[in-house]
Amino acid sequence: MSRFKSFDGVSIYYQRWGRLSAQPPVVLHHGYVANARINWVIPGFVRRLTLAGRCVIALDARGHGRSEKPHDPAAYGEARMAKDLSCLLNELGLEEVDLVGYSMGATVALLAATQEPRIRRLVAGGIGGNTLHLDSHFHVEGRKALSRAMLASRWSIRNPTLAGFRLLADMVWADRKAMAAQALAFHSTRIPLEKISAPTLIIAGDKDPFAKQPRKLQKAIRGAQLKVVLGDHSSVLIRPGFQRAIVDFLQA
Repeated sequence: MSRFKSFDGVSIYYQRWGRLSAQPPVVLHHGYVANARINWVIPGFVRRLTLAGRCVIALDARGHGRSEKPHDPAAYGEARMAKDLSCLLNELGLEEVDLVGYSMGATVALLAATQEPRIRRLVAGGIGGNTLHLDSHFHVEGRKALSRAMLASRWSIRNPTLAGFRLLADMVWADRKAMAAQALAFHSTRIPLEKISAPTLIIAGDKDPFAKQPRKLQKAIRGAQLKVVLGDHSSVLIRPGFQRAIVDFLQA
């Protein structure tokens, strides 16, 4: 259990499991509201990776888990989280890693892969074709509604998706002001996917409403593979097929 100061002074918490081997470490980045423990440890994914002989590193994104939690939206956004990843690699002196991101973390991973040459293999899970249109009016208004939901009375929220995120925030004791700030700062410009050179796997649950049309995202990344498995946005994380597909891809 360790911390480092990122490029702008925000303190980032991370953990390591397993031993260094001939293969590069696997870095894991979780989704919105969650943390490394919720997304990766409890579902058994960290254990599966270490049993496969991999060293695993997972961080809590700024505003999440045990990392520092500013309340200013200017401190957030996936582009800043991608810089946090590079700072983590610098902190640990790593020359090559495999990167796995889920949901918000998948957007972070894609952004990191457009500018970070130390990423050997890339996995983006829980996102789909909508990633190509982050600047749409629908997404802008959705971010504002999510931010409001984080600060409102839970019983006043009528939209089931917003209510679900708010319930998760309450369940994991998230800092809701930090979550509201990140909601306003969600990435809203085009990701230059053509700059990604690392072999990439796009993986999504067949019933995941946040990962519709994943083939569109796959086609936008040169040479990317696509795997669709059983599950929705939450349940897919514990599915053996989901975990096995990622481990097999990273072992190649």
